[in-house]
Amino acid sequence: MKKALITGITGQDGSYLAELLLEEGYEVYGMVRRSSTENFGRIEHIREKIKFLQADLLDQFSIVSAVKQADPDEIYNLAAQSFVPTSWDQPVLTGEFTAMGVTRILEAIRHVNKDIKFYQASSSEMFGKVLEVPQKETTPFYPRSPYGVAKVYGHYITVNYRESYGIFAASGILFNHESPRRGLEFVTRKVSYSAARIKLGMQNELLMGNLDAKRDWGFAGDYVKAMHLMLKQDTPDNFVIATGYTHSVQELIETAFGYLNLDWKKYVKIDPRFIRPAEVELLIGDSSKARIELKWEPEVSFEGLVKMMVDADIKLLKNK
Repeated sequence: MKKALITGITGQDGSYLAELLLEEGYEVYGMVRRSSTENFGRIEHIREKIKFLQADLLDQFSIVSAVKQADPDEIYNLAAQSFVPTSWDQPVLTGEFTAMGVTRILEAIRHVNKDIKFYQASSSEMFGKVLEVPQKETTPFYPRSPYGVAKVYGHYITVNYRESYGIFAASGILFNHESPRRGLEFVTRKVSYSAARIKLGMQNELLMGNLDAKRDWGFAGDYVKAMHLMLKQDTPDNFVIATGYTHSVQELIETAFGYLNLDWKKYVKIDPRFIRPAEVELLIGDSSKARIELKWEPEVSFEGLVKMMVDADIKLLKNK
């Protein structure tokens, strides 16, 4: 039985990846931080099947201890301070988790067992102020937030350990991927949840920032399959994972509200507080390399994703 250690297992991607690996017959370990309140909501349905180890990306020795205890064949690093607006308020903490945390895991692999395969969750936010459209593996990075900058560091340190120490370290440059398990602070879930609340008469308006920003949105359940495929390859590499289609925040709102037969213009208001200091205007990925080499294809469309999220939020709110 293969063993996998997942950091960020209580998050959106971690929960879908844990499901996938359990289905594949893996013994799954989850690295979690000690906190006064537990946050296992996304993995409650599979919690008993997962072995949890307490460790922290800020603490090198705890990571080494977790790697020794799990003795995994694969490590998936999905943990980070991953909310872009928060990275402006807490840039140093974002750097510690999202950048230096990667180095600490790679160091643990280097000292405990260099045969462990490693997956690093890189991000389309690394492209930032894009220098070519669409973005692919060779597109230069131009991050526009402390989060994007930290992810660039994590990406390059992964490449560096691959080339310097011969570690199987793969990097997935994932474009925006959403689901009903997305946190409420993220724009897609904010929109689906607010649309559902407005439909049910629980909310009167939705305050938004820049409606013109465009993103390449896919389904998280599709994207974790690509992560696993990367570690099945003979050699480690970098792969862009994206749908290849872009949609504006306004299109997201129109789709969610339209699905519920609501006129979004009656409810959506622009609030300057949600405008970022430096905005990423357009992200659209070219995942042709992943489609050819990994045989990976996204299955859920943008419209299907938005409807899935709205349906889930309607059900959630009705059951409260």
